[in-house]
Parts: sequence; C-alpha cells; structure tokens
Amino acid sequence: MTTADVQATGTGSTFALPVPAGALGAALRVVLSTVLIVVPVFLFSTLITFLLGAASGLNPAAGIAGDAATPETIARINAEFGLDKPVWQQYVDWMSSMLSGDLGVSWFSKIPVSELIGERLAVSASIAGVALVIGLVLGVGLGVLAAVYKGSLLDRLITAYTSVASTLPPFVISIGLILVLSVGLHWLPSAGYVPPDEDFGRWLSLIIMPAIALSMDVVADIARQLRTGLVAELDQNYVTGAVVRGISPARILFVHTLRNGSGPALSILGMKIPTLIGGAVVMETMFSMPGFGRLAADSALRGDVPIVQGTLVVAIVFVLFCNIVVNIAQSALQPATKRRD
Repeated sequence: MTTADVQATGTGSTFALPVPAGALGAALRVVLSTVLIVVPVFLFSTLITFLLGAASGLNPAAGIAGDAATPETIARINAEFGLDKPVWQQYVDWMSSMLSGDLGVSWFSKIPVSELIGERLAVSASIAGVALVIGLVLGVGLGVLAAVYKGSLLDRLITAYTSVASTLPPFVISIGLILVLSVGLHWLPSAGYVPPDEDFGRWLSLIIMPAIALSMDVVADIARQLRTGLVAELDQNYVTGAVVRGISPARILFVHTLRNGSGPALSILGMKIPTLIGGAVVMETMFSMPGFGRLAADSALRGDVPIVQGTLVVAIVFVLFCNIVVNIAQSALQPATKRRD
C-alpha cells in the first residue's frame, strides 16, 4: 500500500493518507467487469423488447389500409416492413439496424423513429436532468449539514424531512405545487413546454415544478445515505489524527471524509436513475408536456410497435450508461473508502 502525504497546516509534519497500490488497475478492472455485465443485460433487454413487439400480434396493415384491406394489400404492407420474414430474421435485421443507429420508421407516419424520439427526448431529459441537479445539490448539502451537526435540532429537522419526503409520491407533491404556486400565487405556469434555446426563462418556469416534485425523493435518500456515511467516517482514527496535526475542519470534511463517506449515496443515486426516467413520464402527463413518455404511451395506444420498441431501447441504453458512470465513480472513490487506520 502506498501513501499520499498531506502537509499539515502550521506544523511542518505530514498526515499520511494511504491509497491502495494499483488503484488504476483496480479501476480498470471495475470498468471491465461492469461492461461484461452491461453487454449481456443490454442484449437480453433488447431481445425482450423485440419479442414483446413480435408477440403483440399488432400489424400495420389494418391501420394503413383499413378494414377493407385485401390479402394482397396486407401482404404488400407486411413485406414493406419486413414482417413477412421469420421472427429470428426480423430480430437479426432489427438488431443490426439498431446497432447502426437506425431504429426504423413509424408504421403510420413513416417518420424515422430516431427523429421522433429526438424531438421528444429533450423534454424528458430537461425534467430528469433538472431533478437530478436539485437532488444532488440539496441532498449533498442537507446530508453534510446533518452529519456535521449530528444530534442538533438541525439534524433532527433534516432527518424528519427525509422521512416524510421519501414517502410522498411525486404526483402528490406536484399537485401541491400546482395548487400553491400556480393556482394560489400565480407564480409559475402549470402546463406546456418551451425549448430552452427559444426562451430560457420560460423553459425554466415550466420545468421547475415537475423537477422539484420528482427530486424530493432523491434529495431525501441522498441526504440520508450521505449523513450515515459521513457520521461513520468522522469517527475514524485518521480524522482524529488530522485534527491533532492541525488540518482545518473544512479540509478534513471536503477533501477526505466526504470522498470516503459518499459511497452509499452514490449507490442510491444509481438506483434512483431509472426512477427519475419513469417519474419524468408521469410528470409529462401531469404538466401536459409533449415528452418521451407521452410519445411511448400514445404510440402504444395506436399500436405503432417500432416507436414503442425505440423508446424502450433508448431508455435501456440511458439507464445502463448512467449505471456505468456511477460504477466508475465508485471505483474512483474505492481507494479512499478502503482506508482504515
């Protein structure tokens, strides 16, 4: 095990922070093992996505040609979309196209699925992205405060908030926000969407309520997990040694213990990402936003299988990518979290 020496303030001595040897190699092993897990999960998930569409029995011929369609017309339409091939051949063609970035075309509008998703994805990404930022900023802030002032009134208030917020569904919070901020105070609009490049102020006013409603559970869980991790780290011997050597409390907290104690919070963040995506779909409905989730729901009701499959694939890729990022971040913290004096 190697060490990184931290110069103590005003004493001229050093405070040794052990770091496991081969940390880079360990991180690379984590990345490799994550990829080896993600690839089979991706293949299995996309296979299920395709089979669900194939097993649905939906066919574009009825929607395009109507009830009076002749067998010849039905056969021609099926051939146009490749539905006359064996299922295994359809899957191979679909997977090959998907891996090259082609998600097919809508059965009814003939518009490329990737184009339709791209138009709607910005809405869902705005809601989930702003909710994630709020969750991280408030969650980390409240978690640090609760840990630093452990046992105080502030700690008890934060703990009470996290207990309540984690039990409230986002749609309940959104109803309360609409009643207070839109209906009561007339501060914020309650429906619609405007792209940020068109009117950033209007975009923010439309996004902030659904993002707040979606973020409260994330704030609560991150704050609770971070508090637990920091309280445990602040009791470690290396913290006592750092205090004796004159290292400032702020440096101890933000440079060492925050890094070491954030592992549980990162884990919960990885688990919350799929929840944010699913919650964004609910928020789109409640706030009348033309987003990714509404596209999938409307397409499912119409029986437009390529769009439904495309939205599921995009959601799968996004969730897996975010989990890879979380795993890499955890591996970067691992050398410090394994340190024990």
